[in-house]
Amino acid sequence: MTDTRLTFKEMCVRFDVTPRTLRYYEYIELLAPEKEGRARFYGAREQARMKLILRGRRFGFSLEEIRQWLLIYGKKGERPQLETWLALADRQL
Repeated sequence: MTDTRLTFKEMCVRFDVTPRTLRYYEYIELLAPEKEGRARFYGAREQARMKLILRGRRFGFSLEEIRQWLLIYGKKGERPQLETWLALADRQL
């Protein structure tokens, strides 16, 4: 166990979201915490994803657009990521 992992409650406090919101993001698979029994732990990857989700929402992106954006980070190379991000940003503007 590392110090960078947050519990469910700590994640809610750090990002100022309700438990319902955090559970919903898990339900729609934007976040995938580590599970140990009934406990959930959020590592650095999930915390970074949460920052991106909240920034995207603040700038008016839909959760589906944010999902597409997060999916491109699974692809190798920066070019596909940048092209997808620019396309999403152009549509938003």
